[in-house]
Amino acid sequence: MAKIFAKDTFAVVDLETTGTQREKGHHIIQFGCAIIKNLQVVKTYSFMINPHREIPQAVINLTGIHNEDVQKQKDFDFYAPKIIKILQNTIFVAHNVDFDLPFLNYELMQRGYDALTNKAIDTVELAKIAFPTLPSYKLSDLTSQLKIKHLNPHKADSDAYGTAILLIKIIHQFEELPQATLNTLSSLSHGLIRDTSWVITTIADALRQEKRPLGSQYMQVRNIVLQKQSNSFSGHGENRKFPQSDEQKKKLFKGKLHFRRAQVDLINHLHQFINNPEQRAMLVEAPNGTGKTFSYLFAYAYQLYSGRKLIIATPTKVLQQQVIEREIPQLLRVSKLDLTADVVKSSSRYLDLDGFVQTLFQGTPNKPTLILQMQILVWLTMTKTGDLDELNLTNYEAPLFAQIQHPGDARVGSRFAGVDFWNLARERQEQADILVTNHAYLANHYMDTIWGQNPYLVIDEAHCFTDNVISSRNDSLRFEALWGVISHLRNLLYYSNESVESQFTDDVQLNFLLQKLDPESLELIQIINQLQKELYAQHSHAVNHSLLPNGTLELSFQGKGLFGNNSKFRLTLGKFQQKLEQVRDLTNQVLFELYHEQERVLTNTEALLSEITEQIDSLDYYSEKGYQLADLLSDTNNLAQNGFVLMITNPEDPLSTNLNWSMLDATEILQQIYSRFDHLAFISATLTSDHNFDYAINQLALGNLHPLEYIGKSTFNMAKHLKVLAVKDMPSPDSEAYEEAIDQILINDLKSKQHVLVLMTNLEKIHDVFVAIMNTPELKDFEILAQGLSGSNNRIAKRFVIAKKAIIIGADSFWEGIDFHDCRIDAVFAARLPFESPEQPEVRLRQRRLEDRGIDVFTKDTLPRAVIRFRQGMGRLIRGEQDHGQFVILDPRLWTKNYGDAFLQIIPVKIEKISKKELKKKLKDE
Repeated sequence: MAKIFAKDTFAVVDLETTGTQREKGHHIIQFGCAIIKNLQVVKTYSFMINPHREIPQAVINLTGIHNEDVQKQKDFDFYAPKIIKILQNTIFVAHNVDFDLPFLNYELMQRGYDALTNKAIDTVELAKIAFPTLPSYKLSDLTSQLKIKHLNPHKADSDAYGTAILLIKIIHQFEELPQATLNTLSSLSHGLIRDTSWVITTIADALRQEKRPLGSQYMQVRNIVLQKQSNSFSGHGENRKFPQSDEQKKKLFKGKLHFRRAQVDLINHLHQFINNPEQRAMLVEAPNGTGKTFSYLFAYAYQLYSGRKLIIATPTKVLQQQVIEREIPQLLRVSKLDLTADVVKSSSRYLDLDGFVQTLFQGTPNKPTLILQMQILVWLTMTKTGDLDELNLTNYEAPLFAQIQHPGDARVGSRFAGVDFWNLARERQEQADILVTNHAYLANHYMDTIWGQNPYLVIDEAHCFTDNVISSRNDSLRFEALWGVISHLRNLLYYSNESVESQFTDDVQLNFLLQKLDPESLELIQIINQLQKELYAQHSHAVNHSLLPNGTLELSFQGKGLFGNNSKFRLTLGKFQQKLEQVRDLTNQVLFELYHEQERVLTNTEALLSEITEQIDSLDYYSEKGYQLADLLSDTNNLAQNGFVLMITNPEDPLSTNLNWSMLDATEILQQIYSRFDHLAFISATLTSDHNFDYAINQLALGNLHPLEYIGKSTFNMAKHLKVLAVKDMPSPDSEAYEEAIDQILINDLKSKQHVLVLMTNLEKIHDVFVAIMNTPELKDFEILAQGLSGSNNRIAKRFVIAKKAIIIGADSFWEGIDFHDCRIDAVFAARLPFESPEQPEVRLRQRRLEDRGIDVFTKDTLPRAVIRFRQGMGRLIRGEQDHGQFVILDPRLWTKNYGDAFLQIIPVKIEKISKKELKKKLKDE
């Protein structure tokens, strides 16, 4: 292959500056540049530049460049001619080119030089397209993930060299793509930043001349190139009989798995349970590091040759993938069984190829959509599943997803029916012996035929199954959003410059429909307002009032408090459903007429039709929510099992009222789920409270099944792996001094650590701690991440794993729901004992329901929940035999309150009681 860029010289530039606002006196403090010729780095430049101003502490922390490093250097006036000469006749490249090039040009123009007009290319956009499945596109993360060595990240010369090697890798990656993919990328790329498209179009044009054949790993459908599908992994099926004796197991395990007594005992107990027809359920507490996942897989696997499936439900998609990608392959290697496995998740997690290809022809998209489309085109040459989770996106809010997420229908006769990812997933699931899903999906699809006849069920991380089932059943009617949908629809039909009414004045039937729809849609808005006022008027019956930081008022209600026997709401809700159906039906008729009109008018109405279709889909959604709410209100027993929360975005305005509802008692739905499966195993590292399963049996509604109980032993000496430190002289948790003490500990005592997790119980306090420590020089080597401030929880977890040194300040799911695979945590700080806040609506409603039943809320609900969460927080540290770490308890209530004993009893090692002064040395010694 001829070198496509043989005649081109790239100048890869990175600037370090005193800040990002050039017009406010921020200046360059370092210019770094790497020159590429023949796709080889041939020379690098580095100039330290005196900015004639102080370097802010945050910049010093990031770059390591101090004021004394630049005070005796020449200023930009001296270096400007040199920089112009270096960049002459080159292609300007930067990682975020719209920062470096304008900043450099501003500095040049301030000195009387002309702005640079070089061709300019951005490696952020190119990297996103070339490597669509990476979790981060920060330069330091890219160089780490792509194994690019550069010595001093965040120094301009080192970053310029790293970016240069990145550009070369990107070019080589594009050169390997199939020609059809390159051609489509080239046609889309004109929307990329500055001249970035030139890289893609140059490669596509050059390789088109070579007429390359399509690689054997690909198939092409229309102009889309896909990776060929492959079957799920499987073993060899040498022996299908369960190995009863230790000797048989040792023979199987030899060279593949360490024989551990505690793990084998767990396997044997599960095997006995599965083969006992008198038993239907079993509770298993298996400490971290026991190898519980392999144990239950091994115990069930030998039973799957009777045509029955094993269903595994985990709390998160991350754990789903771990079971599929690590644990099941290990099972097959050890057992040599010929079983197949697959993931089961919502159809919306799969790419709809028909929908995606349609988006490529819908005009000029916005920048994020364009990048995402180009990423998907490249990803399609890699993926065998079409599972959108492979793209490592942190949210699915982009408008594109409404069009490209699979709706779950069986495709027949469409352009991509033969390679439809959802169809293929269902086929694999039908054939699989083991299916791995998540708690929420199982709760909402337990009657699906995909599970097969009389399937086995394992609930992994069973301590959070009930809460996940409840969360999956929570719902809402966002009246303000529906009001917005109707207003937007009216704008499209009547008021915008290109409204339907203004474009089709001579269509009698269309205008008849529009005249009929106008008053109906206005009346619908009036009924919505009536519903809001009726809800707002019930505020005095709320069991809890809470004003959120954003000004929203939360009012919590029991069902009977919000919807009493004389409630007008039910009657108005019926009118709402009827009127919404009328508006939706009339709008659909308008759309039908527009499709006919489109054929005879010259005006391009495709965008208008698309927008109206979107509004109809939204009306369908709200109609469904209305019927769900009506069903809920019609069943008195069901109503009592649910709590309701009014979210009033402006506490003074009834028309800002929205309605949320949540299940408070999951007993009925849990028992329905259990009736669908056989030999159910509930497994977790934290199922007992006060050394028994009573709380778990009650929470999981297992009383009628009389489950077997088993507490496993650890497979290693925990005292050699876990150190628990409790600081004895902390101030009261309710005082300002307490927050200041936490800040000082984090600032002064963590230098010896790499990855630290700070667990809190209050999101507002997280903000305060983050602000207090984020720019301190003592923590300059750490990436500091905070829940609610540093992106989604998934993004935070990914950033944490990638960073060399990082601190997470988190609450809620960071105690137990987020896993940090391949990343050892050195220390976990429990800032407070993890009691739920009674201010949370779902907590107060659940507690009120328990109170009404005469139950001691603290001892039967609040304390057991906190103890289990505390154990989970400690479990963040020791996930396996290679892990070591320190668990630091800062809450003095451990010693001063009676309930402290409940926490002390479950700590598996001796606690060291230390002072604040001793903490730094203890952390350093480990």
